[in-house]
Amino acid sequence: MTTTYAVKNLTHGRELIAFRIGEQEFCVNIMSVREIRGWTPATSMPHAPSYVLGVINLRGAVLPIVDLSLRLGMKPAEPTVRHVIIVAQVGPKVVGLLVDAVSDILTVTDENIQPTPDIANEVEKAYARGILAIEGRMICLIELDSLFPHTESEAA
Repeated sequence: MTTTYAVKNLTHGRELIAFRIGEQEFCVNIMSVREIRGWTPATSMPHAPSYVLGVINLRGAVLPIVDLSLRLGMKPAEPTVRHVIIVAQVGPKVVGLLVDAVSDILTVTDENIQPTPDIANEVEKAYARGILAIEGRMICLIELDSLFPHTESEAA
């Protein structure tokens, strides 16, 4: 399910993967996504940040799982078999991002990305790189490196 919007020249387009958390849609640069997999229960870790659900074994590697809804300041997820984990590269680390569902792959240009509204609070401005208004949908573009500063990804 790939959707292309107003792309005049693909060399200037960027691909984003869109996903849902509750009733809201978000997207990240597809180049940071390693894979998408089904929900696997995580083993909790003592002293981890509250949004780190724990770790799973991903082909012999320990992968921290982050409740992205909690990290974004929303209510905590209650994972079910319908949830998915987006395995993403965040700076030097690989983390699993728990989301409700992946909804689309978008190819957009910079003209499609509108600035984050001035009414957004400082936390939102720290990770939100813009808003895509596409077919009646409002999709928030997230910058993963801003969402997980280097010191926090070390803790995970």
